[in-house]
Amino acid sequence: MHPQTLLSLTLLPSLSTAAETVLGLYIFSRHGDRTSKSTPPTVLTELGYSEIFSSGTWFRDQYIANGSTSQIHGIEPDIVKQSQIAASAPLDDVLMPSCLGFLQGLYPPVGPTLGQQTLRNGTVVQVPLNGYQIIPVGTVTSGTGSEDSAWLQGSGNCANAIVSSNNYFASPEYTMLENSTMGFYTSLQPVVNSTIPANQTNFKNAYAVFDYINVAEIHNTTIPSSSILTNDTLLQIRTLADTHEYNLAYNASDPIRAMTGATLAAQIVQALNTTVAGAGKTPINIQFGAYGGFQSFFGLANLTQANPDFYGVPDYASTMTFELFTNAAPSPFPAPEDLGVRFLFHNGTTGNNSVPVAYPLFGQSNTTLSWFDFVSGMNKFAVGRQSAWCEACGNSTGVCASTTTSASGSSASGGSGSSSGGISKAVAGVIGAIVTLAVILGVEAIIMMIAGLRVVRKNKLAAGARQGNIAPKA
Repeated sequence: MHPQTLLSLTLLPSLSTAAETVLGLYIFSRHGDRTSKSTPPTVLTELGYSEIFSSGTWFRDQYIANGSTSQIHGIEPDIVKQSQIAASAPLDDVLMPSCLGFLQGLYPPVGPTLGQQTLRNGTVVQVPLNGYQIIPVGTVTSGTGSEDSAWLQGSGNCANAIVSSNNYFASPEYTMLENSTMGFYTSLQPVVNSTIPANQTNFKNAYAVFDYINVAEIHNTTIPSSSILTNDTLLQIRTLADTHEYNLAYNASDPIRAMTGATLAAQIVQALNTTVAGAGKTPINIQFGAYGGFQSFFGLANLTQANPDFYGVPDYASTMTFELFTNAAPSPFPAPEDLGVRFLFHNGTTGNNSVPVAYPLFGQSNTTLSWFDFVSGMNKFAVGRQSAWCEACGNSTGVCASTTTSASGSSASGGSGSSSGGISKAVAGVIGAIVTLAVILGVEAIIMMIAGLRVVRKNKLAAGARQGNIAPKA
């Protein structure tokens, strides 16, 4: 079992040095606090709305508002310019509202002065809700209804990833933990027996048990047999859930398991590449997703080497941020060789007293990478072309039917050079385009069949909304 500790988020004086100019962002965020998956329908709570709005407000103060520490070059500070922001989320009762709440913090109502329009005939039209700004949110298929589902892996439809995740249940590590923790989970029955039966209160349902108790710890005024839930017991419940979920989301010897992280990597590079290729167009990209995407990406990007807390499930409202920046003059838009990328992570709700921290990607020691090194590192595991996804997943029906070839008996036609090089997000909604960086890099985009979707068995989770507990939890 991986040892878990609380992720210490040190307050940094600034996320960017004075000489830097931020040119773009990619933000991947988890939803805010929600109700338990054990009692569907799962919905975003008032606390969750507040958490996500607070995070959005911090990102506004950091990257958008006039005079902000790292204001994005050319960004509209008050009235949103729709071409400058792209946001997406699964059509889910938790993730979609979270995305909307984050955007409200990012671009709040502009008030009666800015929020009005004068018509030709002199009529002054006031924008409703004190100048409320409407920002479109794109929907992605993968993850739809995921916060109501116990089997997140199934929502991705990658057959080989599902098989890989299920293989964990036959591993010696799993068997050892299942047997050694039997007594521990039995002791928790008085706390959960109103919802989780005795035959399911075990390590196989580690996340479901954690989720149910975690939600109760946040919201319930009374908890049955609450004396059982000592601090040590709560930490053990969470640590076991961390171990369970990480092993379903990633396995170094069977990377197909992390397909969610692999497709997310392709989406990240594609989005940032759009900013680069468009000379600053669409500088802000925001996507909301479930914790499995975080964990599989953590494994693929070797973030666990930077900090072992990345083995854990991220807390509610956690964010991964990719800053695109330059030390050169920002106008005209810098050449690719003058661009850098920095990865930052914050566990839980972001605020002035708890901010994102930079971590090195790919097992390196430097927290900043050149644009070329970043793209090269991501493309070692990114999967974005539909044909590559279909081949890696072993799928031959649905969206993969068109890639099936009868010529050589191969189940897919999409090696790294066989498809059109176009970009597709169609596959299960999570498959973002594989970044056609050949235009900028002069090299073929590398598509590796590494990765495997996340979770097969996670019945319910509720990453610790206990603000103090921070290990990538979700």
